[in-house]
Amino acid sequence: MTTTLTQLETELAALKKDAIKAIASADSLEQLEQLRVSYLGKKGQLSVVLRGMGKLTAEDRPRIGAIANEVKELLQDNLEQKRSSMLAAQIQAQLEAETLDVSMPGVYRPQGRQHPLNSTIDRALDIFVGLGYTVSAGREMETDYYNFEALNTPPDHPARDMQDTFYLPDGNLLRTQTSSVQIHYMEENDPPIRIVSPGRVYRRDTVDATHSAVFHQIELLAVDEGLTFTDLRGTIKEFLQAMFGEELPIRFRASYFPFTEPSAEVDVQWRGKWLEVMGCGMVDPNVLKAVGYDPEIYTGFAAGMGAERFAMVLHQIDDIRRLYSSDLRFLRQF
Repeated sequence: MTTTLTQLETELAALKKDAIKAIASADSLEQLEQLRVSYLGKKGQLSVVLRGMGKLTAEDRPRIGAIANEVKELLQDNLEQKRSSMLAAQIQAQLEAETLDVSMPGVYRPQGRQHPLNSTIDRALDIFVGLGYTVSAGREMETDYYNFEALNTPPDHPARDMQDTFYLPDGNLLRTQTSSVQIHYMEENDPPIRIVSPGRVYRRDTVDATHSAVFHQIELLAVDEGLTFTDLRGTIKEFLQAMFGEELPIRFRASYFPFTEPSAEVDVQWRGKWLEVMGCGMVDPNVLKAVGYDPEIYTGFAAGMGAERFAMVLHQIDDIRRLYSSDLRFLRQF
């Protein structure tokens, strides 16, 4: 039995020596885990050696058990120390790889800004909402009825020549004015009504410093009992003064629109001359009849303005085409 005891002691000593050497040589956490399983697992080398304890006497078993426990604890300590050192090395390597040189100049990312045309539209809408108006948008492709006929402009009306229209193959058209939104809204709602309608419109205009084939309108409509031209004039002046300041010269000129009567155009002083920025008037009774309103009870007023013209006056822009150029040298000013 003495030979068996000596053999187990020798095997445990050899296992300890080999395991310590292998653990010290491990170069990854995965390899370290494989060594743990190989030496200390349920089917590991230490378990294999201890199976020989069954051949020992009762007096020798405690001695081998004590040696085996010492080997096990030693290997566990070595494994844990190696694991900790490898983790620390990984963290250090990561810190070195991700270290920032705070003395280096930062990467410049320019901050986005709102386009002057969008900011102008938003500013106008904020003013009208503050006056009690509701924003109502509409579709850009319209029927002839909503763009013309319901607005008191039948097929043979000479006013159609005032707006060179983009017609589509299916018989519809690209709206020439946001006034069509008013008809849709009045068909679905009863008075009193106060709405403002922003949107893109299309006309076959010659492009120059103050005209574009595609531009933006902001249109307002109020319908109630007892509204007069004085209410319209007061609303327009209140809006323009809030938009541009009380010192901006404003004038009203008699004009003609098929869907308002009487009608007027509104000019503001810009770059030393008068610039037309808005058309307005009292809603024609025929328009009220087209949507089922009784013109003997209700009256209304409407006004339409070009957002581009307003942006030009507000920001002192000399050419409407600058608003569509996407030139960063121009846009960075706003």
